[in-house]
Amino acid sequence: MEAFAVSTGVVALSEIGDKTQLLALLLAARFRRPLPIVLGILVATLANHAAAAAFGAWVQAVVPEGALRWGLGLSFMAMAAWALKPDTLDDTQTPPASALGVFGITVLAFFLAEMGDKTQIATVMLAAKYAMLFTVTAGTTLGMMLANVPAVLIGERAMKILPLVWVRRGTAGVFALLGVLVLAGMGG
Repeated sequence: MEAFAVSTGVVALSEIGDKTQLLALLLAARFRRPLPIVLGILVATLANHAAAAAFGAWVQAVVPEGALRWGLGLSFMAMAAWALKPDTLDDTQTPPASALGVFGITVLAFFLAEMGDKTQIATVMLAAKYAMLFTVTAGTTLGMMLANVPAVLIGERAMKILPLVWVRRGTAGVFALLGVLVLAGMGG
């Protein structure tokens, strides 16, 4: 249960203001068809995070425990610093309409946008920490949906209400805390 809760919370927090959340806003504004956009986000996230979690589980299996602890702890600290940096998305990054349709465009755009993104890297680290592939994938996917579905449904109004600087600081604090706990040999 801890792996699921931590995975959900970490990704939901770190996704707020992230480029994929901005992408969700752009897609919603452009296509005004929330259901295929939400389903596209779900499919892309499941595929991307399942692959990331599988990689994390592999890392956990092959890297010695001491080295893994230090690597994860320092990685969480680096994620804390990264969380403080705002993401941006140019209008030129909005995918053009195509034969793929709204669902296909969303799947492709979200899958590619998540490559190397902090939520994908967090999924790798969480899977390496907890060694629970399905639980981490389910948690990180839920976190992604919790952050992006409201962006699709509510749109830009929600982004004006949320103080993103404080969300980024809170996210950085969570990653820093996880890093300290891992380095201290605590928390899973």
